[in-house]
Amino acid sequence: MDKKDYYETLGIERNAGPEEVKTAFRRLARKYHPDLNPDDKGAEEKFKQINEAYQVLSDPQKKAQYDQLGHSAFRPEDIPRYETVDYKDLFSDFGFGDIFNVFSGFTGKPGRAKTMPGADLRYDLEISLEDAFYGLKRVFEIPHYDECKNCKGTGAEPGYIVNCDACGGTGQIRNIKKDQYRSFINISACPKCGGRGQIIKKTCGICKGNGRTKTTRKIEITIPRGINNGQYLRIAGEGESGSKGGPPGDLYVVVYVRKNSFFERKGANLISDKKITLLDALLGTEINVKTISGKALLKIPPGTQSHIRFRLRGQGMPYMNSDKRGDHFLEVIVQIPERLTDNQKKLIKEALG
Repeated sequence: MDKKDYYETLGIERNAGPEEVKTAFRRLARKYHPDLNPDDKGAEEKFKQINEAYQVLSDPQKKAQYDQLGHSAFRPEDIPRYETVDYKDLFSDFGFGDIFNVFSGFTGKPGRAKTMPGADLRYDLEISLEDAFYGLKRVFEIPHYDECKNCKGTGAEPGYIVNCDACGGTGQIRNIKKDQYRSFINISACPKCGGRGQIIKKTCGICKGNGRTKTTRKIEITIPRGINNGQYLRIAGEGESGSKGGPPGDLYVVVYVRKNSFFERKGANLISDKKITLLDALLGTEINVKTISGKALLKIPPGTQSHIRFRLRGQGMPYMNSDKRGDHFLEVIVQIPERLTDNQKKLIKEALG
């Protein structure tokens, strides 16, 4: 199931400023905080979603990454859990006062270790302009972390992971606090298991408890004809493996097209130049033009001025996912002789004078 859009979660527009983000979070956090909604089983999950959205949209760098790549911009560990939120600051406007003595130990409901999706990977690939014209297939090796085959991602030797006896496998400790007028439930992560709900009796000897091992994988990708500089290709499921059985991330291949010494690229159009003699410019001629796909004949009319551009239709780069091509523009540069003999000067004056 896809994650809900962070802006939609907080009920704000995409151009909302920092204060709007904070105000929206304050309002929703008060409404859905689990300790304020003990009878609402869905409040805790809603609160987690609200907090995750706030952690991203309140951080200018994370917000910019999310606006560009969406949820795929982050690994699970990149999003802080809500024990890092300064609730006293966020809720102070509502006059809660000493209620934060209750929240001081609150860390949510960690429960057992949950599945986590794998991180996305990025690979930068440099190709030539000719490669971008024809398209190509490329095989390369990607270093990444894969689930440990020995422990199946648990970080423990098989048979050496048990439920925590301190919290009964829930990952949390609940204490009831009472004063003269009221009772509060204080929820905190189990200090013995760190909120995981399970204890590793013997660490996996292969991955040293990480649950994943570093390896390489061969990937074959197809670069489509007409790809532009800076475009990326997404290969689903080829990123880092998930933990605890979670789904793998994706691989993003960012393509960089090297500058060509002969052609200048402008989108699907190409530009080049060619020198012609003054005589050819005056009288007209036909010339062979080098294009990205071969040679083409171009007629130069009499009286052509220097730096005039001629269009060769359909001789440029292909458009992606299309049979159509852009155009090739040839700029002619008329070469003016630097030195003339007296006889040549006389003939020119007679012809043009």
